[in-house]
Amino acid sequence: DWVLGARSDKVWEEIWPDIGPRIAQVLEHGRATWDEALLLFLERSGFPEETYHTFSYSPVYDDENRIAGMLCVVTEVSERVIGERRLRILKDLAARALGTSSIDECCRCSCDVLAEHPFSIPFAAVYLLDRASRAARRIATTRAVSERALPPILDESNPVWPLAQLLASETVQHVQDLPQAGIEVTAGPWPDLVRQAILLPLKGSGGEGLAGFLIAGTSPRQRLDERYRAYFDLVAGQIAAAIADAQANEADRARVEALAEIDRAKTAFFSNVSHEFRTPLTLMLGPLVEVAANSSTPASAREQLELAHRNALRLLKLVNTLLDFSRIEAGRVQASYEQTDLAAFTSDLASNFRSAMERAALAFSVECEALDEPVYVDREMWEKIVLNLLSNAFKFTLRGGVTVRLRREADEAVLEISDTGVGIPEHELPRLFERFHRVEGSAGRTQEGSGIGLALVQELVKLHGGTLGALSEPGRGTTFRVAVPFGAAHLPSDRIKASRSLASTAIAAQAFVHEALRSIPSDVGSSSRLQALADEPIPRRDGFEAGARILLADDNADMRAYVRDLLAPIYSVEVVADGEQALEAAHRERPDLVVADVMMP
Repeated sequence: DWVLGARSDKVWEEIWPDIGPRIAQVLEHGRATWDEALLLFLERSGFPEETYHTFSYSPVYDDENRIAGMLCVVTEVSERVIGERRLRILKDLAARALGTSSIDECCRCSCDVLAEHPFSIPFAAVYLLDRASRAARRIATTRAVSERALPPILDESNPVWPLAQLLASETVQHVQDLPQAGIEVTAGPWPDLVRQAILLPLKGSGGEGLAGFLIAGTSPRQRLDERYRAYFDLVAGQIAAAIADAQANEADRARVEALAEIDRAKTAFFSNVSHEFRTPLTLMLGPLVEVAANSSTPASAREQLELAHRNALRLLKLVNTLLDFSRIEAGRVQASYEQTDLAAFTSDLASNFRSAMERAALAFSVECEALDEPVYVDREMWEKIVLNLLSNAFKFTLRGGVTVRLRREADEAVLEISDTGVGIPEHELPRLFERFHRVEGSAGRTQEGSGIGLALVQELVKLHGGTLGALSEPGRGTTFRVAVPFGAAHLPSDRIKASRSLASTAIAAQAFVHEALRSIPSDVGSSSRLQALADEPIPRRDGFEAGARILLADDNADMRAYVRDLLAPIYSVEVVADGEQALEAAHRERPDLVVADVMMP
């Protein structure tokens, strides 16, 4: 009540330096004033409170047109101004802290945002908990605060900060009188010391308990009412969400790095083991060829040596393919691009398959047009591209034919290998060139294969700056299209006619042809070893009686011949190349035993 009739400069003493000049301007000069959201510190709650007012001063005139007084119209807008500021802080936290790549960066970004608004939060620090030690490590602060005020490691024994209560209850904790506890921190833009602070829990993701906590100083010029407390909860919730998001990002990155490390280990393993396999294979192949070619070697032994040689060569082909992949993944491919008569070279490569095509009763057409511009290719790589695609076409073409075309299209040399085979289902086309992926259920001459031939072709085509694609219709065939640019401008200049230091992984075309020929069903009963064994007396064996009928089904010709060699002297063996033939044979005459390859078509 004392303000009634009291002097204005006494009633509004704390803000008189702000409003006094405005009043004088009205009373002395008759000029009205207008202020929008003016900051005034009012002593109405026992401390200089941060308030905002929109008001106007207007002169009041008497009957003689003299200034007789002043009209003041005032509206307090403190809640609106402070609320907008707090909302802006929350928006900035969401924009800058969410999506950070690491937890530490997230905490630093959060504190950077809070540091830009010291009116609401004079100081803050983010701590992350170590559940094992039940201590917390300080990650970031809003400003330089003494170690005594905010220690880098906070444990339950600290007498100022109620960490034990926070861990026990996971609820907000208050520290009432910081200066009395020896913690003197000024309130940012004002000289006042921060009197109170709050410990706010930061919830972990997925209900895993606390991830950490936020220490936040309260403004000494704002009342710590329910709205201010709710604002602190929102800030803590926003920071906790950002930390959870950063944890998820770190976990994803760790998974990616772990997978990359596994991939690197796999690549190193394939590279090392491929090198290790090549040495004994080379030492096996040489003597096998020499002994098989020796005229003194018996015919029966020569057949066994040829069987071993074919399959060792097949294994070497697979090992070399794995070695090619490991080199590509490790970036150690040593290409040597040279100007090539691509039409003649491709025709020569394709001609190797003519005998296999004729033996399988397939039409084979090679249409390679002479090109009027040079094409630079790595000859070893191009050989693997052509032979792999031809081998694939032969494998899945049971009737009809295969066509090889080479022609110019715009600025590219285009190779197309078309067949009239079983085709590829539409849903399988997007995964056709994935390594180790195989189209399930396709009827081919054999189900053998590693699923890496087409994947290797794609990698080799990419190394030429080219593209590889496929068009297919189930039951009507497939066309593979390889396009490589003319000239050498698209290739690394240091690999033009470059030398190689790594061992070559080239395989003779005959290895592909021999493998193709072995997939063609043939009569294996005419081998000299079978004839010799048939003349030997049949011994008695436990189990099946001698002469029992065995049905042998396998799509690998060498395996059929080898197993029949073992069984034919004792049992009556019928050999078939696939499951359909096996079923027909079993219906025709019931066997005593079926021996079948479970991966057979």
